[in-house]
Amino acid sequence: MPKQGETPSLGSIVSGQANKSLSRPAHALVFEQVIQELETSNIDGLSADEAARRLQEFGKNDIGDSEGVSPLQIVVAQIANAMTLVLILAMAVSFGIQSWIEGGVVAVVIMLNVVVGFFQEYSAEKTMDSLRSLSSPTATVVRSGQSRVISSEELVIGDLVELKTGDTIPADIRITEAVNFETDEALLTGESLPVQKDENLVLDDATGPGDRLNVAYSSSTVTKGRAKGIVFATATFTEIGAIASALRKKDSKVRPIKRKANGRAKPHRYLEAYTLTLTDAIGRFLGVNVGTPLQKKLSKLALMLFGIAVICALIVLGANNFTAQQEVIIYAVATGLSMIPASLVVVLTITMAAGTKRMVQRNVIVRNLKSLEALGAVTDICSDKTGTLTQGKMVARRAWIPSLGTYHVEASDPVDPTAGQLSFTDKQPHEMRVINTDVSDLSVLEASDLLQDGQQALSDFLLVASLANLASVHEVEGKWRARGDPTEIAIQVFASRFGRNRLSFTQGTAKVQWTQIAELPFDSDVKRMSVVFQCNDRNTQHVFTKGAVERVIGACSTYCWSRDGGVMPMTDSFRNEILSNVEALAGMGLRVLALATKTYDGNLKKNSQVDRSAIETDLIFCGLIGLYDPPRPESRAAVQSCHEAGVKVHMLTGDHPETAKAIAVEVGILPGRMDLVRREVSTAMVMTAGEFDRLTDDEVDALPVLPLVIARCAPNTKVRMIEALHRRKRFCAMTGDGVNDSPSLRRADVGIAMGQSGSDVAKEASDIVLADDNFASIVAAIEEGRRIFDNIQKFVLHVLAENIAQAGTLLVGLAFKDSRGLSVFPLSPVEIVWIIMITSGMPDMGLGFERAVPDIMARPPQSLKSGIFDTEFLVDMVVYGLWITTLCLTSFSLVVFGFGDGDLGNNCNDSYNSSCTTVYRARATTFSCLTWFALFLAWEMIDRRRSFFAMQPGSKKYFTQWMVDVWRNKFLFWAVIIGFITLFPTLYIPVINTVVFKHLGIDWEWSIVFICATLFFAGVEAWKWTKRIYYRHQEAKKGQERKSGTDIESRIFADYFSGIESEDGMDSYNDSGQEKRERNDKGSRA
Repeated sequence: MPKQGETPSLGSIVSGQANKSLSRPAHALVFEQVIQELETSNIDGLSADEAARRLQEFGKNDIGDSEGVSPLQIVVAQIANAMTLVLILAMAVSFGIQSWIEGGVVAVVIMLNVVVGFFQEYSAEKTMDSLRSLSSPTATVVRSGQSRVISSEELVIGDLVELKTGDTIPADIRITEAVNFETDEALLTGESLPVQKDENLVLDDATGPGDRLNVAYSSSTVTKGRAKGIVFATATFTEIGAIASALRKKDSKVRPIKRKANGRAKPHRYLEAYTLTLTDAIGRFLGVNVGTPLQKKLSKLALMLFGIAVICALIVLGANNFTAQQEVIIYAVATGLSMIPASLVVVLTITMAAGTKRMVQRNVIVRNLKSLEALGAVTDICSDKTGTLTQGKMVARRAWIPSLGTYHVEASDPVDPTAGQLSFTDKQPHEMRVINTDVSDLSVLEASDLLQDGQQALSDFLLVASLANLASVHEVEGKWRARGDPTEIAIQVFASRFGRNRLSFTQGTAKVQWTQIAELPFDSDVKRMSVVFQCNDRNTQHVFTKGAVERVIGACSTYCWSRDGGVMPMTDSFRNEILSNVEALAGMGLRVLALATKTYDGNLKKNSQVDRSAIETDLIFCGLIGLYDPPRPESRAAVQSCHEAGVKVHMLTGDHPETAKAIAVEVGILPGRMDLVRREVSTAMVMTAGEFDRLTDDEVDALPVLPLVIARCAPNTKVRMIEALHRRKRFCAMTGDGVNDSPSLRRADVGIAMGQSGSDVAKEASDIVLADDNFASIVAAIEEGRRIFDNIQKFVLHVLAENIAQAGTLLVGLAFKDSRGLSVFPLSPVEIVWIIMITSGMPDMGLGFERAVPDIMARPPQSLKSGIFDTEFLVDMVVYGLWITTLCLTSFSLVVFGFGDGDLGNNCNDSYNSSCTTVYRARATTFSCLTWFALFLAWEMIDRRRSFFAMQPGSKKYFTQWMVDVWRNKFLFWAVIIGFITLFPTLYIPVINTVVFKHLGIDWEWSIVFICATLFFAGVEAWKWTKRIYYRHQEAKKGQERKSGTDIESRIFADYFSGIESEDGMDSYNDSGQEKRERNDKGSRA
């Protein structure tokens, strides 16, 4: 064994040892000794500088199970795909018939495609790799006395780590404090039951991993309670690091053989397994069963286009009587190539990778690309309130004690107990005229005076507030710091105003007054938390409880009614009085909790099993405390943006119905004029979880509207809400942060975990993670999802329209026959490949980087059923493709038949001779036209409906706005410019023009190119104008156009005011978004 203080080599690691050798294994030392040997602190942890030094010395906390990016796999993927194989096939055919030029050009294109594709794919994969690291497990550490959340990779030995239910343990930790702490170690030990931990145990050196009850292991999960501990082993020095090879085992790609119970299988089962394995391999090779739904769909599209390409080639051969001449075969190859969108999959991958990177800038971490596609289709968001719609910085605003009255705090600093004013009135909350910050009935007093007047009743209330609380509030160098849950911090700060700080009761150099014996953590089912403390002065045990009012008073048999702490039996009348005060406080937007206590007659021992039902019964009700959590400033605007985008927002919260309702109205989830809503609709709009869960599925489906607010929400309520939304054909996103939220996150179409407050279990179950826990980031994610969807639709439309144009030009061009009766192609094979790969590839990528159109959040969600291939897309594809075909054939015909002698020459598909001058010039003209059309179409695709010359609604730059728009996307701008520039060398450099491209330089023919380009713009603009008129008339037919003066609330909640919801629940949203779009169009093109 290495000497103490040395770093052991991997070959000498002893189970239970640390990165830095200890005198004995960590489980065999008292935790104070571990702290001393690792030179750390159980209160302040390591300093930031020391943590950085140790990270440099011992390396990252990584067991090396990530494969990273494999360049070889990317190269293979660039070659082994359907698109490249078609090009390889075309190259083989060209070389096979000794068409060396065409074969060589295709070979160069393949090389270029592989090289460019490799670097782009490698960059995209590196981006995704870095994003995956952002969503990796995190750890809550205390450094320099400050609690912070860091990536698990940054942990070092000596770090003080805080653990709670749902956390994934980030390293091997010697526990220093455990409260009802249990972990699931099945991954390491195979033990199926959670293991309870005890920090005070000291074990033998040889104790096996499964019996080390004072150690928490890396990669196990916390199933119950909370704990603190010191990291003593990281990375490959952890127990899980020893079996890292097992974790790296890949899933088998071989289909299993279906066997009988006795292990035997019939021969046809072997054949079935081998056949399915082969088809899976072929599917992976072709890309039809790997990747996201859109990637699979585009791979299937590529196969379909390949089939069409084969048919087109056969048509070419048939039109030439299947003559096996070189030029006929080359014509067939060119026609086949014209249908292959070679850059499609590469551009899609790059667009998605760039999209995820951009989302990180907007505090959204994408865990899988499927959610990236799904975000744009979200119709409903089910969001939590605390910390998401609100700031999560709570302040105890009011407190009510039955025997005394109501206390009011006016303070802006959520952690400083000395800031603000403290006021008091002997009235109950429901008797007061106070609304929000009006304190006319309150008199300002000092805390010491109130304590003297309040006597025992106030002291008991403050004792519960201080001890039924895990938060820490203390002053360091004149500045107040807090650590813990925002709710508990607010209550602890309130108690500290009166000098009743938890630390003063439980710590100190003198005799500690109170010692914690047991803790019953908050549970989403019972909605209470309790602690049992021993009063060391009187040697008595006491229970302190706080939680949801209904659940706490249900466990109370008496209440405090006199200043000296005297009690009276709890009656139904007094319960109703409590609830009326709760209604009054909740109506002010306060989150209301009840506090209770009792003297415990038993004699609990620390870490002994506790019967919750015996502890939380016959309590004494002490009072209520109202916490204010102000909405985030951006929440209302974000909710309004959702309404405009056709996305309904549902708030699912554990708060009181009145509190939830007040906040929902404040942020715009509910209409401010609820009095205008019909009774049956308003009843359905705000429900408690109990009311909602009591309904059968049929009764839920019969509701006029699904609840916009569900209060007192439980985890199973979230699952039922998702199921109800799915039955209404809705596409929902659900937020969650706790372990119990995992089922709803998995069931939702898009599961959204909280990055700051969320548990690792919730993050693992989610599709995306919010880095800032902000509702506005969800809206940003939806906007980004729509932008990515739009951009994919744009470049796919651009590619396919070009394919139709090229194929159409070549197929109709079969009618152009020379003196031998063989077809003369209007476009040569090299010209086709050049336009597909060189001219269009970069603009397609530029379209993938295009910013969002102005009205992207003013239209309904897209349908995932049709995906990008909606009716408008398909019609646009055909119209643009045929229009370009018409102009290309016109340009060719004008040069040959209009201004030429109509002679198509002899053998002009193979090589240049004197009879081919007219054909070569016509081909150059057609090539120039098609190049320009491809480049101009990319700019026209920036907005599929608005004019290229007026893409920004309301702009006053009537003649120059288009210049601003094309310059805004610089990548697309330079891609188009390079496309223009590279055209000229192909036309005018000798040998390259006649031998490679099979065309000649042009002069007067440029007039035809300019005229055709003008006609192209005119045709596309006319088509867009027709579409705008059509959709405007469609809206008018439905009678959905509303007066421009109508306020947004009236438009958004119109159906609720009438009490009738449309069949799919989207009509009122869809027309508002479309109306806005069309109104903007009218304004920009008046």
